[in-house]
This record gives sequence, C-alpha cells and structure tokens, in this order.
Amino acid sequence: MAKLYDIARVVRSKNSGPFTLTLDLLFEDEDCWRQVSNKLTKEMVASAYKVKPEDVLDIIAYKPALAVKINMRRRIPSGHPGDMDVYGAQQHIPLALIELDIDCTGGKL
Repeated sequence: MAKLYDIARVVRSKNSGPFTLTLDLLFEDEDCWRQVSNKLTKEMVASAYKVKPEDVLDIIAYKPALAVKINMRRRIPSGHPGDMDVYGAQQHIPLALIELDIDCTGGKL
C-alpha cells in the first residue's frame, strides 16, 4: 500500500471555476503514473472527500505530463459565504492521503 503523498511528485488543488475544483497528481515515474491511473477511482476520491461519486466529475490520465487530473464539484461555490478557501488551493490533503495497493516509490527514496 502506498499513499499518493509518498509517490506523487506534486499533489495540488485549485479552482477550475466557481463551482468546480481541480486536483492534480504529477509523477516522475511512468510506472507509478500508470499504476495510479489504473487503480484510482471516482469512488475512492468521493470517499476521501465525503461526497457522492457523481460529484467526482472526471479522472483524466494524461501521459505526456505523467499527470492525473481530477475534477469535482465544490461543496460551496468559490467566494460564497462560508467558503474558507476561495482559490481552492488547500483541498489536496484528502487526495494525498488515499492509499492504493501498488508497488512504486515514484522516484522518491
């Protein structure tokens, strides 16, 4: 088992509009990227964020950048009263803590 935090070079989040959030995983190693791309599901992401799987709109594997992009609905629109992260830049930790049954280090020691 490996946490995404331990194998991804970058784990980040940002707004992709006022109603959606984008989560990015970037890898140094193609094997790790491939394993994550094949195992990460909308249900896993939904469980980590305590949302419905249909709120996870896309999981896109992009080989040229060894990246995985996840788009999901924001619980609260950006800038709406009660929104504590207008830019969506602090929403990546639940993703980083997801554990997958894969065998790779992502180039990290």
